This record gives sequence, C-alpha cells and structure tokens, in this order.
Amino acid sequence: MVDLDPVELEILRNQLESVAEEMGRVLIRGAYSPNITERRDCSTAVFDADGRMIAQAEHIPVHLGAMPEAVDAVLDRDPRPGDVFALNDPFEGGTHLPDVTLVSPIAPERDPDSEDPEILGYAVSRAHHADVGGMAPGSMPAGARDIHQEGLRIPPVRLVEGGEIREEVESVLLANVRNPEERRADLRAQIAANERAEERIADLLADHGDRLLAAFDAVIDYSRERVEAELRELPDGTYRATDAMEGDGVTDDDIPVEVTVTVDGATVDVDFAGTADQVAGNVNAPLTVAKSAVYFVIRCITDPEIPPNQGCYDPVTVEAPEGSLLNPEPPAAVVGGNVETSQRVTDVVFAALAEAAPDRVPAGGQGTMNNLVVGDADFAYYETVGGGAGANPDGDGLSGVQVGMTNTLNTPVEALEAAYPLRVERYALREGSGGDGQYRGGDGLVRSVRVETDATVSLLTERRRHAPQGIAGGADGEPGINRIDGERVPAKVTREVSAGTTVTVETPGGGGHGQPASGSDDASGGGGATDDGSSDSA
Repeated sequence: MVDLDPVELEILRNQLESVAEEMGRVLIRGAYSPNITERRDCSTAVFDADGRMIAQAEHIPVHLGAMPEAVDAVLDRDPRPGDVFALNDPFEGGTHLPDVTLVSPIAPERDPDSEDPEILGYAVSRAHHADVGGMAPGSMPAGARDIHQEGLRIPPVRLVEGGEIREEVESVLLANVRNPEERRADLRAQIAANERAEERIADLLADHGDRLLAAFDAVIDYSRERVEAELRELPDGTYRATDAMEGDGVTDDDIPVEVTVTVDGATVDVDFAGTADQVAGNVNAPLTVAKSAVYFVIRCITDPEIPPNQGCYDPVTVEAPEGSLLNPEPPAAVVGGNVETSQRVTDVVFAALAEAAPDRVPAGGQGTMNNLVVGDADFAYYETVGGGAGANPDGDGLSGVQVGMTNTLNTPVEALEAAYPLRVERYALREGSGGDGQYRGGDGLVRSVRVETDATVSLLTERRRHAPQGIAGGADGEPGINRIDGERVPAKVTREVSAGTTVTVETPGGGGHGQPASGSDDASGGGGATDDGSSDSA
C-alpha cells in the first residue's frame, strides 16, 4: 500500500481536478452550438476503474451528481480501450434526452509490449444538445406524454470502437435530429474532451507512477471523512418538508413533493415517500436526478471546500417509491424533470434541513430554470434564464443568476442574434422582485425575444403560482410570469407562433432572510409589482 503525505495528496488532487477542468475547456472551445460554446451547458469528470468519481470540473450540478449511473451503465457493456460509449436514456444512466453523455475508458500504455492496456479509469463528458428530435424543435415539448415524444433515446452504445468512429452508429444517432451537422460537431468536441483526459492522465502517470493510482482512493477517502465530520456537527433528528410542482404540462394541478430527512451521526437518509405518483406530463424525474439534487444540498450545508468526488456521496442515501414522480417507470416523459423537478427537490430538501442547519440554508431561490426553446426545422435555440437567489444569514441574494441545479451562463445578445432568427427586445433586472427582509432576496430578470420567422415556442418553467419562500421572517419573492405577445400563458406551454411574435419571460425573485427592519419596504413581497402581479420593469 502506498502512503501519501498531505502535501502530495493535495498536489495530486489539484492535478486530477485540472484534468477535468481542461476537458471542459476543450469541449467548450471545440463545440459549434451556442448552447455549449456560450452558455456552457456541459460538464466533465474523471472516474476510476470501479466507476467512482475522483474529480469533476465546477460545471452543472444536475449533470455531475447523476454521472455515476452513466458510468455504471457502461461498465455493464464490457468497455475496452479505444472505445467511446454514447448514451442519453434516462432509464439507463441518463438524465433527459437532450443531455448526451460520452464515456471513454482511460487506458494509457504503461507496458509497450502489452496488447491489452489496463483500464485505469473513465473520462466522462455530458452536454445538452440543442435538439435530439421529438415532437417539437429543441426536444423539450411542454405537452409530451411519454418519452418517445421527446426525442431519440440512446441506450449505452459504442460510438467509437478501437479508436475509430463507427460512422454507421453516428449516422443512426443523427438521422432524426434537427441540424445534424451541428450535433455531429458537438459530439466530436465531446470525443476530443475525453481524449484529452487520457492524454493528461498518461502525463500524470509518467510523473507519479503508482502513487497516482493511490491518490484515486486517497482523495475519495479524504472527502468522505471531511463530509462525515461535517454531518456529525448537525443535530440528529428527523426533518420533513413539503412543496409542489405547478402542473405537468398536461394539467395545471399541483403535484406534491414530500421529503423526510434523517440525520444520524455521520449519515443522512433522504426519503421521498409521500411524493406524488408519476404523472402524464414530462416533469417526472429519474431517481438519478433526485439523487443529484440531494447531493447538491449536502454539498451546500457542508464545507464547500471539500473536494467534490464519490466520497461526498457515500454518507448519503436517497430513496423514492418506484413509479413515483422521482422514480418513474418507462415510458414516462422526463425532459422537464431534469430541469424543473430537480429544482423543486433542491428547495424541499433545503427546507427540511433549515432547522438542522439554520446558518447554512438560504431563503428560497427562484426555484426554476425558466427554460425557453424556440425553433423550426432548421434551428433550435435553447436558453435557461437566471433569476433571484434567496438571501442568506449573512447577506442579500444575488440578482439575475442561475440558482440550484444549473450553473450556466446566458447567451450574449450578440451571439444569439448572429446565430438565430431572433432579436432581443429587452433584457433587464426585474427590479423589486426580491423578497424583503433583514437581507433581501435577489431580483429576477426580464427577457423579451422577438421571433423573426414562423416557429415553435416551448416554455418549461416553475414558480409562477407559488412564490419563492422567505425564511426566518423574510418575505417571499415575486412569482414569475410568461407572456406571448402580451398574453399571459401557463408555466408550461408549447405553441406555434408566426413571425413577429414576442416572447417575454419575467423570472422570479428570491426570498428574503430575517425580519425586515422597521420602516422598510412592504414586507409582504418583493415590492415593485403592479396590480396584475407583473413587475414595473416589464
């Protein structure tokens, strides 16, 4: 057994994380679609030979926490050096269909005489592709009732074998998507990112030899011990919370989400018994997505400096009833579950832990990704629009940012208008939409886009009826509003529009934290609202 001293371990940990970060840079710079090059809706990580995450880039929480299941699915397919597996099936390691994952064995040649290099680990890249087929451009239709309507479903399949792209497989994957050349370019960028990981691991292996392999175990053990120490500081007990999704795209009825969190020494059990059964619409979330949201919350209430890897997940168990909203059975539609239900899981687990960790739990953030999709047969524009972050015990919430399970940038107006037949008419803070309190919630955004060709518009959003909640006496933030040509439309809608149509998304503000000071603005809400609930800046 190789012993690593703390200094050497820290050096090796940083080198491994730099491999994941460099993978991300290769992917972002090599891709063609603005969704990856500008918004950076992608994630990269490195796993060991047993499928345990050892290092990740600081990318998208909902991608990263669900990656281990993708690697497990590939391990069942007998991966070999030189292979690259592609998958997006939410019931076999994926999250939702637009998120295409590539998994590659890392097998640098250690012995020139060996005909079968040893697999030391796996490089993984996951990217949101702007279209993967289905009933609506952008592959995120609000009215989908089963997964077949959402796009091409890819179980783990060898896209590359022995270092050569299987062109017949690639042709099948691209045959029923819009803008296949852009999809091909994005896939090639993912392949390049995975190849870079193998090159860099080979460099580290040449420098450190077996001490590098020892670091795989050591960094996981270190993170586990750190997380367990943090969990022991929480009071043992059982904590509960309830929230709801605002309809599923088929009906507008609330869909209950319930959680029971049990803290017992150095372990946490999270049980979603009581959550609604799976629904007809597309807000069902695979259990991998629910786990990812839970892991994110645990990371937030423990020391954020703990290296993110499998060790952070080991003390946490997550359960949800089979056939429920958070553990659906095929052919359930799930595209909204990844982007919207994941946000609600985050909110409800935070709410349950507010008593146990009051100094770490913020007020409710916007609680939605505000998904906006516009497209036709030739293009697909996808955007998640930022909003207000909840205030915390130490300060105001940030305005106009992504919160919770996403960590993407916006698409700059110049890039958006150059790439698509769209024009941005307004992009501004939704002033006063954050909740009042000792510390105020962050303000949401207003984004108005004029569509300059006949197209299909899809909106998948939340927090349009139920406001982001304040905490410790703070006021709620303002709910969001969606409009098409001035008409207020539901939280989830797909609609055919004609050229000249304007789509406006007003995103929610974050909740306030603590009792507002005497004489402050109206404590019943974020302020700045008109009689119909819209913001003054709209």
